[in-house]
Amino acid sequence: MASQRNRRNESKMTKNVGIVGLGAMGLGVARSLLRAGLHVYANDVRQQVLDGFAAEGGVACQSLAEMGQHCDAVVLLVVNAAQTESVLFGADGTQGLAHAMKPGSVVIACATVAPEFAIRLGQRLQDMGLHMLDAPVSGGAARAAEGTMTMMTSGPAAAYAACEHVLAAMAGKVYRLGDQHGQGSKVKIINQLLAGVHIAASAEAMALGLREGVDPDALYEVITHSAGNSWMFENRVPHILNGDYTPLSAVDIFVKDLGLVLDTARASKFPLPLSATAHQMFMQASTAGHGGEDDSAVIKIFPGIEIPSKRDPDTH
Repeated sequence: MASQRNRRNESKMTKNVGIVGLGAMGLGVARSLLRAGLHVYANDVRQQVLDGFAAEGGVACQSLAEMGQHCDAVVLLVVNAAQTESVLFGADGTQGLAHAMKPGSVVIACATVAPEFAIRLGQRLQDMGLHMLDAPVSGGAARAAEGTMTMMTSGPAAAYAACEHVLAAMAGKVYRLGDQHGQGSKVKIINQLLAGVHIAASAEAMALGLREGVDPDALYEVITHSAGNSWMFENRVPHILNGDYTPLSAVDIFVKDLGLVLDTARASKFPLPLSATAHQMFMQASTAGHGGEDDSAVIKIFPGIEIPSKRDPDTH
């Protein structure tokens, strides 16, 4: 009897999963899903990336409609609410992925968005007969590739039941924060508050060290073994030391995300002085032309310091 129940449960779980967006994190997630034995369909604006993923065993979808016809669950790893809206509903609101998906299918929405947007999106998809998980992620490209991201999720029990194995393949920790859309996004917003402030503070600390003539490599070594350390200091400062601002997460991401943090707090007239200052620092870096660079490039706003130039990786 137990084995019959297990077979019935397995039959309800999706086998075909779509990934929209094969960026730094999306490609890692897609590969993690392949390793878990799922049939993975992918869509991206870059044909070369799609072709490469197809060579690894995935299926390249030339259209979102094609993906919707094949997949019981789709993971959206796009940048923001506008891209999420465009993928699901198209330019005119009637031609997107959601219109091609079968009733009962699940949208796993991973972009960092305003909680109010997540709430509205969940209701809109529910009205179309689709489930949604509000499921922002954290961990960066490395953890995405390992399948060990953190996911902050909320949504109906039916969505979890259909996608539990998909989430397990994507993430090392999947936090279920309630059955109401928006709860996952609220927690992600708070995470981004800390991430942005920590990056800005790390840049400020390194800038002071450079100004005072401290050896930057020695400073990094000391701080990472002292009470002032943070995950962001440990992860981002090597980009500064190596003079490599190839974006894994860009300055403009934190212009957006800290903007969402401040908008969320403003709605309830809640003061966030550190977040506001960090947001201005990223805004200043973006205005100076560094918006597309790695978020550690916020250090470039500080005057009167000599920032390390790009190193040969073999010399460090």
